[in-house]
Amino acid sequence: MGIREIRIAGFGGQGVVLSGQIVGQAASIHDKGFATLTQSYGPEARGGSCTSEVVISDEPIGYPYVQNPNVLIILSQEAYTKYVNDLPSDTLVIIDPNLVKPDPSQNPAPLAIPATHMARELGRVVVANIIMLGYLAAVSDILSPKALKKSVLTSVPKGTEEFNAKAFELGYNYGLEHGKKSKSKADG
Repeated sequence: MGIREIRIAGFGGQGVVLSGQIVGQAASIHDKGFATLTQSYGPEARGGSCTSEVVISDEPIGYPYVQNPNVLIILSQEAYTKYVNDLPSDTLVIIDPNLVKPDPSQNPAPLAIPATHMARELGRVVVANIIMLGYLAAVSDILSPKALKKSVLTSVPKGTEEFNAKAFELGYNYGLEHGKKSKSKADG
C-alpha cells in the first residue's frame, strides 16, 4: 500500500490528538503495519488550535511528518483556512459542516458529516471524534474498519466502550449511506 498520511485538525477539546492516536494504533497494532504520530497544539488548555498527524505504512517509516496528506479531517474553520490550500487534488477532505464552511470553489468538494450534531443527539458531544473515525472507515480504504473500531474500543475510558462503539457505528453507517468510497492515492 505504501505510505499514507492523515492530518486531523481542529481545536483543543475535540479529541484531535486522541483521534490521531487511535488511527496510529489501528495501523500499527491491529493492521500490523507501522505508524508515526506527531501533534501540535496552542498554549490554551481548550479552544486553541490542535493538529494530529499520522503517517502509516506497511514498511518502517523514514520521515515521521505529513507532507502530502491522503486524508485531511477538519473540525474548525481556522484549521480549514490553514490546511486546505495547496493540497494534492486527490486528497480526501472531510469536514463537519456545522463547524466548517468550505470554499464553494473547492474541487472536489469535501465530504461532510455533522459529527458534532450527531454526538449531541447521542447525548455526549465528546464522541464527535469517534463518529468522525467511523465515517473515515466507511469512506476511505486508508485503514480497515475492523482495525479502526478495535483501536477505538481499546483507547476509550473503561466503561464507555459500548457507547463509543455506538458512536463509531453511527459514523460508519452515515458514511456508507452518504459518503463515497475513496481509494487512497498510494493505491493509484
